[in-house]
Parts: sequence; structure tokens; C-alpha cells
Amino acid sequence: MEPGLLVLAATPIGNTEDASARLRRLLAQADVVAAEDTRRVHALAQRLEVKIGGRVVSTHEHNEESRAVELLAVVEAGGTVVVVTDAGMPTVSDPGFRLVGAAVAAGLPVTVAPGPSAVLAALAVSGLPTDRFCFEGFVSRRAGERARALAVLAEDPRTIVLFEAPHRLGALLDAMVEAFGPARPAAVCRELTKTHEEVLRGPLSQLAGWAASELVRGEIGVVVAGAPPKVAVLDDAMVAGVRARVDGGERLKDVVAQVAASTGVGRRELYDAAVAAGRR
Repeated sequence: MEPGLLVLAATPIGNTEDASARLRRLLAQADVVAAEDTRRVHALAQRLEVKIGGRVVSTHEHNEESRAVELLAVVEAGGTVVVVTDAGMPTVSDPGFRLVGAAVAAGLPVTVAPGPSAVLAALAVSGLPTDRFCFEGFVSRRAGERARALAVLAEDPRTIVLFEAPHRLGALLDAMVEAFGPARPAAVCRELTKTHEEVLRGPLSQLAGWAASELVRGEIGVVVAGAPPKVAVLDDAMVAGVRARVDGGERLKDVVAQVAASTGVGRRELYDAAVAAGRR
């Protein structure tokens, strides 16, 4: 018997009109719908005017691992299991990862019905660079752990996307000001695609001030610009280090390339300085 299919299906993050025709068909035709919250998927189906055709079972972070055996048995027997979360893409800061891992380990087919994503939506409307980015989910609510995590991110050149609970947004932004500096460009994206959608853009210090004076509500995404490139200053110590390695037998061109790459100093500038120093 040919195995069936495990499908990861994205659901709207706010606006029901964002639901795809494929999502509607999957909800109607799947043998099993594995939902993070069964009440929410039934409510979604009602808004979509779709009748769920198969069984609906709860599959969340606390039971996903144990539920995998049951769900993968359906796939192995030729059935279709659709995985949905409360909003957005399963496995992305939501349940589904363990189930996919178990399916892959068992050699069972897995596919995706793509659609709304809070991560990509926040990134797209932030006005910040999108060519390179990272997603960090929710950082720790504990001040010390949060500060350590942000200290590492402060040096990352990629745009950073995070989630935060509304009542902790002020504390997060204050910690970001401390770690990234007050002038780092950022955006707070609230209730994306919903009636009260709001996107505030500006330096971190300005956004932190806003959060301190407002009663923030709703789903929150925070997007922060990556660290600006470091501009290294060529100094005598750097040139002396290059000369010492060259005098030790390394090729000048190779040493200059390595030092320029690790420090950000201009390769030509460093090469010329090292050649001049060798003539003294």
C-alpha cells in the first residue's frame, strides 16, 4: 500500500480572507486534521464556510511527541493528515517540528501548503533590509538570559525578527536599547492583517518610549536592523603584526587577505602600508 501524506498547512494570522483555496480543500478532504486548538480550527472552518470532513485531534507542544505515533499510522495506511496551528505556519514558533521529524525518520511523505506567516509579514512591512534575516522567536522573559541573548544578536549583521507578548514589550525594547544602542532602527508590528493593524518604525529609543506610555495589546512582532558594518582603523600595531608574519615566512598577499577579512580594514590600504613598513 502506498503511504498517504502529512501536510503542513498555513492558516490566516488575522484576516480570514488570506486563507487559500488549498487550505479549504484540505480541511474538507483530509482524513485527520491535527490542530493546535480544536476549537479554533472549528471556528476557522465555520468562517470559511467549510465542513471538516475527517477527525479533528488536538496536537500541541505538550502532546505532539506522543500524538505522532497515531498520526503517522494514518499516513502509513494511506491517509492524509493536515497539521494546522492557531495562526500561521506550523513548526515556525508553533507545534509541528517533532511530528515532521518523526515522519522524515519513518520515511513518510511530508509536504507544505504555504500561506500566511507572521514572521515574513512583519519583515516585509518593517522597512528594514530583507535580503538577510534571522528569526529568534520569543527571547527569555528572565532579564539576565534576555540580556545575554541580545548581546549575541547585537553583533549580527542580519535583520532580526522576534515575537513578544504585549505586556513584556516595554521590557524587551528597553533591553534592546541597552544591547543594540538607542539609535538602532527597528519596527514594532502589532495585529498584522487585523482590524487594528499598527506598524511603528523608528530608533529603538523612540519605540521604547512609545511602549512605556501605551497599554499595548495584540500579537506583537519586533523587527530590528542588523549591526552596521564595522569600520576598522589601520594602525601601526596591525601593520607590525602583518610584517611579523611575513618575516616568519608567510606570503604578504595571503596575510593581508586574512587580516583584511577579519578586521574589515581595506586590503589595498593594508598591503601598501605593509610594503612601506618593509622598506624601512
